[in-house]
Amino acid sequence: MSDEEKRVPTGPQKPVRRLDARSLRGLAHPLRMTILEMLSLDGAATATGLSARLGESTGTVSWHLRHLADHGFIEEETGRGTKRERWWRVVEDTKVLETSDFSDDPGTRGPLSVYMHELVQQYFSRVTHYLSESWDRDWRRAGTISDWRDLRLTPTQLAAMNDELRAVVARHTLPAGAPPQPGALPVIVQIQSFPRRAAERSDGA
Repeated sequence: MSDEEKRVPTGPQKPVRRLDARSLRGLAHPLRMTILEMLSLDGAATATGLSARLGESTGTVSWHLRHLADHGFIEEETGRGTKRERWWRVVEDTKVLETSDFSDDPGTRGPLSVYMHELVQQYFSRVTHYLSESWDRDWRRAGTISDWRDLRLTPTQLAAMNDELRAVVARHTLPAGAPPQPGALPVIVQIQSFPRRAAERSDGA
């Protein structure tokens, strides 16, 4: 991803993994991306548990889990489960994909397109799911879906703004192992910032 497309929010102590062409091809599949998201949001799971949630066969889910593991996105949680029922968890790192890395590689255009479209769909689905749920007044007032349309920025200014926004999120991210405050729930912050081409006008305005 470019800076605005970081898969995992910046964490203060997580190692950074820059995805290459092989990693991109290994991840760019709708079901694998859904599995990885479930493990990222809800913690370790088995193929049986994931298959029940996804409506897919255990064999299919197991194959995709092994594929994700082969590419270093997930790992087996040792000391838990059995040889026939293994638990899988996400490898804790900050995954960065720079789309510019693949601009001269025609072989990655398909996987990159699949990945980006699935990623945007995941972002959209999270918001619609939130809107369909019932939350008390405090949580409804605390959440927001906002946009700002009056900015005029250069690429350098846009990159700087994104850096500042990520720094704010990092300040509110608990250190590894630190307990959350009472009443705290998991929160998703989605930052989507990108240039827009002005529409061509036929009225001379």
